[in-house]
Amino acid sequence: MFIAATVAIFVAMILAIIRGIMGPTLYDRILAVNMLGTKTVLLISLLGFVMGRPEFLDIAIVYALINFISVIGVLRYSDTNEFKHTPSDKESSNKEL
Repeated sequence: MFIAATVAIFVAMILAIIRGIMGPTLYDRILAVNMLGTKTVLLISLLGFVMGRPEFLDIAIVYALINFISVIGVLRYSDTNEFKHTPSDKESSNKEL
């Protein structure tokens, strides 16, 4: 039963990595990274349960907090114009001169 759950989590993690690489927008990539972090928390919790090590749950909770704070930070930073700035044709042609 636990092997099936572990395999399902790994498949979901692989799909999240694929979405993170192929995501058409920045927000799809951020969501994929958040999903990968959530699946990692599930995997750490599951492994802690299977191996009989309850301290893994503490590690999983800390990882979940770090994942949450980092995603909020990236989303706050992505709101700025500095992050969304793309070089225009005029700027690239001026640099060539």
